[in-house]
Amino acid sequence: MGFIAVRVDPEKIEKAEKLLKRKIQGIPTEYIKRLTFAIDKVMGEAGLYSEDLAALAIRQSLGDLIEASFMLRSFKNTIRRIGYSEPSDCREMRVIRRISSAFKDIPGGQILGATRDYSLRLLDDSCDIENEEGEKEVISEEHKVTFDGKLPKVKDYLKDYLETIDEENTKESLYDITKEPLIFPNPPRSAVLQSLTMGEEGALLMLAYSSLRGYGPVHPTILELRQGYLPIKIKHPVTGKVVRVGEIRATECEVISQEKEKLKIGYGLVFGFNERKAISMAILDRCLQVKDGTPASDEEFVLYHIDGVDAMGFVEHLKLPHYIFFASIIDRIKKVNK
Repeated sequence: MGFIAVRVDPEKIEKAEKLLKRKIQGIPTEYIKRLTFAIDKVMGEAGLYSEDLAALAIRQSLGDLIEASFMLRSFKNTIRRIGYSEPSDCREMRVIRRISSAFKDIPGGQILGATRDYSLRLLDDSCDIENEEGEKEVISEEHKVTFDGKLPKVKDYLKDYLETIDEENTKESLYDITKEPLIFPNPPRSAVLQSLTMGEEGALLMLAYSSLRGYGPVHPTILELRQGYLPIKIKHPVTGKVVRVGEIRATECEVISQEKEKLKIGYGLVFGFNERKAISMAILDRCLQVKDGTPASDEEFVLYHIDGVDAMGFVEHLKLPHYIFFASIIDRIKKVNK
């Protein structure tokens, strides 16, 4: 494949950039910060939890969320890593929403929280009214209605029926996909889960849907889905004690399906409030355990093609000059015709 470097008038490039900046101007960043789901999507796919930077990236990309994820991930790669947090336990999550499709009555009860699941998806022009005070009240109320680490996991009541998965239990054994490339076949499960949690929501959704429709091995039930605020802890650099340094919005999902005489769990955990992605991740995690040759259970196919930033770059590179490559195609056609 041939490529050619093309010289472009610098003045034209500057004018193109000014035209884009003119579109960006006039969009207040504080308005972007209200788009919670968009910000959570960008943070998750970039692998960097920063609401302010995610809002800036969305503004700079004029709402192109994959482009915003690309900007935020690029920025993340320039930051010096100063340490690692301790493993987080979602039992400690300050839960604001928690449901199960497997059981009607679960310990602690079903908590619907804020959701559109049970309402009509119709345009409502009454939502167009600006009400900053009302928004602050809702956020304040949401923080009050939480359950601080007192809700048990539903799967704990099915331990006699569950088949456990061998996990890497020590922090030292965890694979870091930001430092090491994926290795096939059979990458470590920690690498699989990291790839899934940074995958593009639409790609995960499509592959999970393919399994549900029969092109994959799994059609599971949601055992537990919870949203809330997950505490982040690190070891104190002086005392060595584990201390809490903050919390992040997170969504966790555990799906369950039968395999022979046991039940197996698929797991999803993502930044922010993104239930659709967490469910899709859990389904694909379960599919990749089966490995029956279908698209959703092919680990190399799934993990290489769910990265929205990588996919965007390869598809959009087609806009770059391919003059020599295309000229060679024409030459071959001429020779064949002769």
